[in-house]
Amino acid sequence: MQDFVNENGLTFTNINDDPGEIFARFGVPYQPAWVFITKDGTVTTKIGVLSDLELEEELNRLATN
Repeated sequence: MQDFVNENGLTFTNINDDPGEIFARFGVPYQPAWVFITKDGTVTTKIGVLSDLELEEELNRLATN
């Protein structure tokens, strides 16, 4: 996994969840997946690729709540 991160120049946090505990907690059946957690603990899980625009929209939505 780290080779993929390095080869693609990813700068955001990536986790290795070999036992699957974190994936199960947030309902992630496979990668890619995004889990957004608000200040109040509300969790939104998005499965699949997000475009730059979709990611920006989600982050803006979270910032205004």
